[in-house]
Amino acid sequence: MKRQIGVHPQAEGVAVVPARRSQDELWERNMTAARQFHAREGHLHVPRQHREDVDGELLGLGSFISNTRRRAAKLPAERRADLDALGMRW
Repeated sequence: MKRQIGVHPQAEGVAVVPARRSQDELWERNMTAARQFHAREGHLHVPRQHREDVDGELLGLGSFISNTRRRAAKLPAERRADLDALGMRW
C-alpha cells in the first residue's frame, strides 16, 4: 500500500519565488507606508515593532524608520528630504 504525505508538485508556469524588488522600489513602498501612517497619526513616531498594511502587504515600518534613522548620514539628500517632509526626528 502506497502512502501519500500530501505534498504536491507546483503547477507548471507558476512562479516559485516572488520577483525581487529594486532598492528604489523598496524605498517607495516604505515611504508609502510612512505617508499612510503620518496621514492617520499626524506624526512619524513609529514603534519599532509596528507593521503597516499597504495594499494588503504588511510592511515593517517601525524597522524601516529605525534603520533609516541609524543610517541617516549615508542617505541621499532627496530621501532625507522625503522623510523631513513627514516630520522625521533624526
